[in-house]
Amino acid sequence: MLKHRGFPSRLPSTDLQFTIRRGNAKGVTPLKRRERHADRRPLDRRADAAFMAALWEHFGEEPFERGNLDAGRLSWLLGREVVPATPDFDPESYEALLRIDRARAEAAFPQVFAGETAAQGDEDDEDAAW
Repeated sequence: MLKHRGFPSRLPSTDLQFTIRRGNAKGVTPLKRRERHADRRPLDRRADAAFMAALWEHFGEEPFERGNLDAGRLSWLLGREVVPATPDFDPESYEALLRIDRARAEAAFPQVFAGETAAQGDEDDEDAAW
């Protein structure tokens, strides 16, 4: 199991984890799409946004291996913002490749991409001045 060095292990000041320390001895926890309902707790919404921000900062649009990323947290994004990167996706493998669907992620979590969009706009303004 690949350990993603430098990836935050949890949402600060909470027990909501983003990574696991070691593989499950009873077998790999399968990834499965979980529905996000409108009445979710604000803390869960913050955790989803923080996890998406960490994924984007760490991997961008490049495919990444599931590795030690928490299955429960990934499952909240799976099938929408995070999608399989290969057609032979195995939800019960630590080596499964995933990728961020930027358009869907930006629609669901605009605050994660807001700073990046503003920075790109600043660069365009500088070019226009020349």
